[in-house]
Amino acid sequence: MKFLKQLCQGSLIGASGFMPGVSGGTLAVSMGLYDKILYSVNHFTREPKESLRTLLPVGIGAVLGLLGLSYGLRGLFDNFPVQTNLLFAGLILGGIPDIVRIAKKERAVLGNILLFLLFFGLIVGIPYIGAGTKDVILEPSVLMVLKMFGVGILAALTMVVPGVSGSAILLIIGYYQPILNEITDCISGFFQMDSQWIMRGILILGPMAIGMAAGVIWVAALMEYLLKHCRGKTYWAILGLVLASPVGIFTEIMKFSVDFFTILTGAAAMAAGIFLSRKIGEKES
Repeated sequence: MKFLKQLCQGSLIGASGFMPGVSGGTLAVSMGLYDKILYSVNHFTREPKESLRTLLPVGIGAVLGLLGLSYGLRGLFDNFPVQTNLLFAGLILGGIPDIVRIAKKERAVLGNILLFLLFFGLIVGIPYIGAGTKDVILEPSVLMVLKMFGVGILAALTMVVPGVSGSAILLIIGYYQPILNEITDCISGFFQMDSQWIMRGILILGPMAIGMAAGVIWVAALMEYLLKHCRGKTYWAILGLVLASPVGIFTEIMKFSVDFFTILTGAAAMAAGIFLSRKIGEKES
């Protein structure tokens, strides 16, 4: 049961990878999984069996969720963008009471309030940084390998730090749609046994995957240090990041025209997201 629960949690985190405005780290915090993942990554060599119990189901779920987004959830986003965005907003909002409870253990002094406002403003302002950015063209080359390795490290940062949407960052630097296209083309090439598209996917996406692995290790170590030595202040910053994430999602929703049916079903989707977040984020007995 625990394996299936963590598999489900991982699939939601993976599915968030290419959802504009949604942070996988935020979902991990909302579902009570964040500390467990950090600990497992940082103590893998010392406690491999215990770490695998967390990382294996979450990792498998994340891959399944990411692949599902490339096809199934991507179709939902294309056809029901408001409802899908509100579902993920609900998943984030459902975990906020737990984050507030941890943050409240350290008083709301001026320094903590400033941390909250700083990180809240940072995330709210991200969509406006890269206005007008053109998509990059991905072609296999030595320079592209280095660039994709750097993009992988940046993606890892957004995966580990709650509130920072990887898709928003990729949109800003012009890599969002090209990488999404490469993933779907590589998967299609695999099923069609097209060696040219498979090799292209390996050359372009492989360096990014290596960069992500390296970045997760580095950033996870930093986050564990912060949570160990200044947990209260760190959670005030995380609270600002997490509360800003739904703002980014609602900004995306404003781009679409809505009617009564869309509002009704969107509200239902958000309520379902809140319920799901609370349910799968419950502590194990």
